[in-house]
Amino acid sequence: MGKKVTVVGAGFYGSTTAQRLAEYDVFDTVVITDIIEGKPAGIALDLNQSRPVEGFETKVVGVTTGRNGEGYEGIEGSDVVVITAGLPRKPGMSRMDLLETNAKIVRQVAENVAKYAPNAVVIVVSNPLDEMTALAQIATQFPRNRVLGQAGMLDTARFTNFVAEALEVPVKSVRTLTLGSHGDTMVPVPSKSTVDGKPLREVMPAEQIEDLVVRTRNGGAEVVALLKTGSAYYAPSAAAARMAKAVAEDSGEVMPVCAWVDGEYGISGVYLGVEAAIGAEGVKRVVETDLDADELASLKEAAEAVRAKQADIANM
Repeated sequence: MGKKVTVVGAGFYGSTTAQRLAEYDVFDTVVITDIIEGKPAGIALDLNQSRPVEGFETKVVGVTTGRNGEGYEGIEGSDVVVITAGLPRKPGMSRMDLLETNAKIVRQVAENVAKYAPNAVVIVVSNPLDEMTALAQIATQFPRNRVLGQAGMLDTARFTNFVAEALEVPVKSVRTLTLGSHGDTMVPVPSKSTVDGKPLREVMPAEQIEDLVVRTRNGGAEVVALLKTGSAYYAPSAAAARMAKAVAEDSGEVMPVCAWVDGEYGISGVYLGVEAAIGAEGVKRVVETDLDADELASLKEAAEAVRAKQADIANM
């Protein structure tokens, strides 16, 4: 039985994620779904024709789904499902502005995932991320370790890129970390960030670090404002695809994700951006890292802000 991954939503984010997953050549099948008739089949046809050029064998299959669950049998038996469905932000919109609209979409998708891919690990990327991850878990009723959200990988990548550009060093020489939530209560962790192994605080003045933290926090909005229509998808899809790959390969790789926290950092009962080891069952374990007092306080603050919003979504 070969590995199968489904990407729900064939917009820029979904189609780019499907492309990355296919090019890894670790899955037998990548399924891409959408409610727009024919669009996923067209993307699949196009991607399959790139196989001889790029040299991968993964087969891409496009499936049109209906609002009442028609077509979802095409995702049957998926090992991983990446949910990108929902509306992207428009300039001036916050992630929270999307809450009600995307809650309806994500709930419907999650219920169909539970029906047709009951053993899947679900990776949520729809915004507002922390709330949609919690909603997907409620709607699927999957064990919490099997539902996680993509945020920290992206935020960390943005932070790393900004630091590398500011210092004019290769991105591979920079290590950064962001925890907390995807948005206003993001908690960048300078104490765990290094450049060529040296602490970030030793090679960059505090005010410059703070500027880059703010830029990271607003990373998505900066892209949205420049694009005018649509939102970021190259970096976000790279992050989601890496998470799906870690699940497929049961790698145990530690990455920052939105995961259920139950006691770690003295925080319980909430989906939050933390580091976790990712494998075939989703989150193998949350990995606690030593934070300084300010960072820990910010993480606890983020947890409470997210908890309040996650309480609202149970009824959506």
